[in-house]
Amino acid sequence: MRPRGLAVRPAVQRMAPYSPPTGGRAGKLRLDFNENTVGSSPRVIEYLKEKLSEAGLSVYPEYGETKAALAQFFGVSENEFLLTNGTDEAIQVLINTFVDDGEEVITLHPSYAMYRFYSELAGARVTEIAYREGTLAFPLEELIAAISPATKAVLISNPNNPTGTGIDLPEVRRILEAAPNAAVLIDEAYFEFCGVTALGELAAFPNLFVSRTFSKAYGMASMRLGCLFSRAANCAWMHKAQSPYSVNAVAALAARAAVEDTDYIRGFVDEVLAAREEAYAGFERMGIPYFRSRANFVLFRAGERSIAIRDTLRERGVLVRDRSYEIAGCVRVTIGTREQVRRFFRELESIW
Repeated sequence: MRPRGLAVRPAVQRMAPYSPPTGGRAGKLRLDFNENTVGSSPRVIEYLKEKLSEAGLSVYPEYGETKAALAQFFGVSENEFLLTNGTDEAIQVLINTFVDDGEEVITLHPSYAMYRFYSELAGARVTEIAYREGTLAFPLEELIAAISPATKAVLISNPNNPTGTGIDLPEVRRILEAAPNAAVLIDEAYFEFCGVTALGELAAFPNLFVSRTFSKAYGMASMRLGCLFSRAANCAWMHKAQSPYSVNAVAALAARAAVEDTDYIRGFVDEVLAAREEAYAGFERMGIPYFRSRANFVLFRAGERSIAIRDTLRERGVLVRDRSYEIAGCVRVTIGTREQVRRFFRELESIW
């Protein structure tokens, strides 16, 4: 008798695989994943060397001191946020807590791929609202019109990746007011580069969720650490849906040192913002259309040569991200230091 195969959930069968091109990046100028391009604060390494021990690594992590330090830094109570394994786990925990099989999640397109990934994995029905063609402006009215009593979650990146565009607090409030029965996530992965945050709105809106990450400005992408903020009652429910030790002890330790070195973060952000202005000037000098950004990356139009330009730059040791599969002819370049931007343009000019 022929053995039966394992039954794969229909939701998983319908999903497209997500395979980011993360291999072979060592030794190259990493302008492809929007990471900190110079590294974390030196205090992070010093603190880990001081605090790590063989005995400490042999036990499950404790988060009390880290939560106290981060609560003070972010200006919230300890029961108003979760530590998460990057923003990815924040999205997953939110969906698993508030969205059931077949219920509607609204996202925007193009945006962070994990919104659709975790929604589809949960069996949710995903509705995508397109960024406005041509300008890639935020489709506020279109989004509000799509929200209905059946909407269970709205997932928004602000500023948005890969467009670099964003909204301000009045627009965020309009979305929250339009979706009183939905969990509204404002993903602030690039907050440090734009300064717009909804954290101060937690008391006013019981449906508000805000995520932050240590993978971008803080230079700790390899540690996979994030925070998910909301009212205490919401966090209590999400805590039930979260693995108890999903954040490793090294990441929890590192976060304490990272938020203490505010001078380092301020200095790096200032350098990125200056370098972003140089990038604008470089694209204008070369006559290359681009989109002004609120984040640490810039999307530009390379036309039919987008993939060829990406590949040729890679051969020259400079990594950028092709986004033509979402926005025709577009390439995204991470903004690091001014010298890194100058190197990027030297290479780009030689092949353009």
